[in-house]
Amino acid sequence: MKFALASSPFGRKMFKTPDLMRLVILCLLPGIFVQWYVFGWGNLIQIIIAGLFAVITEAVIVAIRKRPVLPTIRDNSALLTGVLLGISLPPYTPWWITAIGIVFAILVAKHLYGGLGQNLFNPAMVAYVLLLISFPVHMTSWAPPEALMQHSVTLADAWSMITTGFSIDGYSLHQIKIAVDGTTMATPLDTLKTDLGHGLTASESMTKPIFGTFAGYGTEWVSFAFLVGGLVLLKQKAIGWQIPVSFIGGLFLFALIGYLGDPDASASPLLHLFSGATMFAAFFILTDPVTASTTVRGRIIFGLLIALLTYVIRTWGGYPDAVAFAVILANMCVPLIDYYTQPVVYGSKKA
Repeated sequence: MKFALASSPFGRKMFKTPDLMRLVILCLLPGIFVQWYVFGWGNLIQIIIAGLFAVITEAVIVAIRKRPVLPTIRDNSALLTGVLLGISLPPYTPWWITAIGIVFAILVAKHLYGGLGQNLFNPAMVAYVLLLISFPVHMTSWAPPEALMQHSVTLADAWSMITTGFSIDGYSLHQIKIAVDGTTMATPLDTLKTDLGHGLTASESMTKPIFGTFAGYGTEWVSFAFLVGGLVLLKQKAIGWQIPVSFIGGLFLFALIGYLGDPDASASPLLHLFSGATMFAAFFILTDPVTASTTVRGRIIFGLLIALLTYVIRTWGGYPDAVAFAVILANMCVPLIDYYTQPVVYGSKKA
């Protein structure tokens, strides 16, 4: 009888790196499809651009480092980084901003630390934060759902917007952002934060069309689709339950406390969970096996820490959605978390 030996932690199901990355990409497809259905062709184009630049950048860097190029590209890690960043960007972000972000993600956030398995920070989130700080106007220019748009955007229009800044008919991004009622649309979280700053109550702000049923017109269904994909990852035992459950549960708890304390000035727990990047991040960003905590207790603490940081920044910070910042800050704490949550070796006692 032959036995296969592997390093700890010992899981019930082992995945090779290419297979795991491919499975994650496949589980992202429901969210990508709904995102395309609600917001149009923009993010599909962003994903293609980011994925292409990610693979090319990976190949060039690996060749410079005199490592085997084809096996490295075939592990699909660079492609996954491109897909994650493409999903995160506003649909009509200029292509050169996408290229800058993905090159920085692969070159600095990944290979500067030694390559796959050595990076401290999640590459896609590092790139997103870099772009958000460097190009705040472009990175906050979210278009409304297609059903609320005053001007429809075809595939050719989306490509033209990303490459030239104008649609085929000459409409600018600012004109595209105008909804059917003549108002300039923003994301649900951004709209609520702005309205609260202008003296409106949360219930008054939630009457606007952008909020849809309970958490944002279209965004609630995008979040639900990513939740479905995440549950498939859990079912396949590709990720553990501790981080998604602690993050979602923690964010719900913090939001519930804030909402019960002051409902007129706080977003509801459902808005926190099904708007922004909550579900997408819970299953596809936080669970990165390289940058997340590796112990069972550590994963729970890691998820709760990101939930707390996300709620604090969303509520009192300058950015409406804070997942990327929260993830990077928590990545810094992972070595400390792992150090203090190491399981006791069987047969020994704590000093």
